[in-house]
Amino acid sequence: MQLKAVLFDLDGTLLDTAGDMGAAANHVITGLGLAALPDKVLACTTSDGAYALLRAGIPPALLEQHGLERLRGRMLEFYGENLCRHTRPYDGVAELLGWLDQGRIPWGIVTNKPAALTEPLLAGLPLFASCGVTVSADTLPQKKPHPAPLLHAAERLAVAATQCIYVGDHRRDIEAGRAAGMVTIAAGWGYISAGEHPGDWQADAVLDSVPALWHWLRDAFSPGC
Repeated sequence: MQLKAVLFDLDGTLLDTAGDMGAAANHVITGLGLAALPDKVLACTTSDGAYALLRAGIPPALLEQHGLERLRGRMLEFYGENLCRHTRPYDGVAELLGWLDQGRIPWGIVTNKPAALTEPLLAGLPLFASCGVTVSADTLPQKKPHPAPLLHAAERLAVAATQCIYVGDHRRDIEAGRAAGMVTIAAGWGYISAGEHPGDWQADAVLDSVPALWHWLRDAFSPGC
């Protein structure tokens, strides 16, 4: 079946948000008198979200004492006030999205980031003005690895799920894409969790850079494919 659309994860796939997510986590962690998480830990934990970042820097007893949900609330409040200080698109993303727009290939974002953070983040980056659909963690009752958010995005783009490609940097992205019947691509340039190997996720392709993804997509959407 002919491919017609591309869906992306956000953090670690289109945007390098580790600097701002890490700053928010470290704001909470250092506020408890603990050492800040180093960049190496942030790079392999950011894709797992706020809970994972806090657990990486705060001992279990202290988490219980202060309450994980309360600490997460502090972290997300700080993050929401500092969404785009260090966040940048990965090299090649602007060119890739421009190529999709020029070719009139619909594209969208399916993320496990809450809408209250996703929407202002994207609104602050003109690069995403032509995004055809955005599905956040709380758009539906389900979130990835459930396939429902991807199926919803495909429906919003008026494209069959089997005609979509989903690109993400986490095992749950590939699981969700496969369950939705989409072609899946593992973003090897993203926030790969410690001990994870994208080659084990059963994606249709594992790519190591955004330019490599662009090359793959040019072939996939070329006439006759």
